[in-house]
Amino acid sequence: MHITAIYENGVLKPLTPLNIPEHKRVSLIIEEAAETADILSLASAIYNGLSPADIEDIEKTALDRSSFSRY
Repeated sequence: MHITAIYENGVLKPLTPLNIPEHKRVSLIIEEAAETADILSLASAIYNGLSPADIEDIEKTALDRSSFSRY
């Protein structure tokens, strides 16, 4: 099972309900999740160094569905 939780006041708090019986002993592997702000800053940096015209061309191409194929 893979869940996301928040550590707060010494307790791990799952963000979604768990289907585990009360007092059941479990084993955990803790990995830090990427922060949303970090992901957003990385995504916004994709256009760094490009001119407004370049960005417009890229977005126009990405949104043009005429070259997409079902196969």
